[in-house]
Amino acid sequence: MNDRYTVFAIAVIALVTAALRFLPFVIFSGAKKTPRIVEKLGRFLPAAVMGMLVVYCLKDVSFAHTADYLPALASALIVALLHVWKRNTLISILGGTLCYMMAVQFLF
Repeated sequence: MNDRYTVFAIAVIALVTAALRFLPFVIFSGAKKTPRIVEKLGRFLPAAVMGMLVVYCLKDVSFAHTADYLPALASALIVALLHVWKRNTLISILGGTLCYMMAVQFLF
């Protein structure tokens, strides 16, 4: 690949990404009421995505030995407790990641 092709590909990807981000604001702006299905999806999809992410993160955890599942279980518990306490997704994710990495590196 030459440099022009690479720059062109990055520009096209950036434009498509920006268009996809701005499109909902263009479609649902103004006096038009947001469709009920979009409002319903907006309420239920975040929880569904979080549930899918939990399942995906824990799908390969082995329960054969304590060292295999304890860091993941402790980190998931830390994430849940931090989120209930602070109601901040970023703090919850960072806390759980830090807990997991520290447990894996230093304890197990």
